Amino acid sequence: MSAPAKPKGSTDPIDAYVADLRKALHGPPRATARLVEEVRGGLVDTAEAHTHAGASYEDAVQEAVREFGTPAELAPAFQRELTIAQARHTARSVVLVAPLLLACWYALLTTGTGQEGVLPRTAQSLAAVAGVAALLAATALAATGPLARHVPTPHRLPLLVAWTGTTASVSMALATLSLAVAAFMTAGWPLIALACTLAAASHALTAPSARACRHCARLPA
Repeated sequence: MSAPAKPKGSTDPIDAYVADLRKALHGPPRATARLVEEVRGGLVDTAEAHTHAGASYEDAVQEAVREFGTPAELAPAFQRELTIAQARHTARSVVLVAPLLLACWYALLTTGTGQEGVLPRTAQSLAAVAGVAALLAATALAATGPLARHVPTPHRLPLLVAWTGTTASVSMALATLSLAVAAFMTAGWPLIALACTLAAASHALTAPSARACRHCARLPA
């Protein structure tokens, strides 16, 4: 369906509305863009219906906005949806890196250092973090997936996911450091160096998502 014709040389009020709404929302880029485009499409269709009824473009858009609500009125409900989407994104990243934490644990235990020292204790800690993080992330994915149709999503769940992701991210940074040290203490350093690289990459993947989730979880919704 084509958009109503706007007066030449003027700023499109629908574009301005959409820009204001986009500024007010925070979440995964794709989910945010999809939601904003849905609103734009609804505004265009509603405004077109009013122009077909004889209203001017400006009046049609104003009436469409009255029916939809202002960006400030819509933002809280939309932000809740985007916060859940960001929580799921972060939970998925944790589920992906948890097996790598276990792999790092195994790599540290097989470095040949053997003795009860810093590296073995670090390995045990990484294994514990991997297990807890994976369990919490998987629970969050279940609670915000099909199960959410029957059981309301707990309000504090996104914040829990955010800190789970943060913990996993810090653990990956610790794993990177531990593996770097282990590479100098064993003849099997090529394998350890590879695990170190993967740990660093996983930290780079998880940290931004966890940071975005913490930000979203603190927004009013």
